[in-house]
Amino acid sequence: MKLILAVVQDKDSNRLISALGDKEFKTTKLSTTGGFLKEGNTTLMIGCGDEYVDDALGIIKDNCSQREQMVAPISPMGGNADSYIPRPINVEVGGATVFVVPVDSFFQF
Repeated sequence: MKLILAVVQDKDSNRLISALGDKEFKTTKLSTTGGFLKEGNTTLMIGCGDEYVDDALGIIKDNCSQREQMVAPISPMGGNADSYIPRPINVEVGGATVFVVPVDSFFQF
């Protein structure tokens, strides 16, 4: 058995949860916050048999798109921030960060 931890953007989470549910994957949704953009993410915990990991990964890949987003950079730490005018930059966001970890034991009470 494996535990899949998928960190996805909030914009993709409802579509992904629906797609996983359509294929009978049971998921637990956790609201999380990313460290880079300081925006909301969703972390999904998906438990499945070893033989279903590739199916789950395919669903995640198909439902979590990457996109560009404009963000304002953080002001420089060491200088005078009074004259600092942040110019928004494009960064690539979205997609999914996925961890697949073995499960030694599983209990459901």
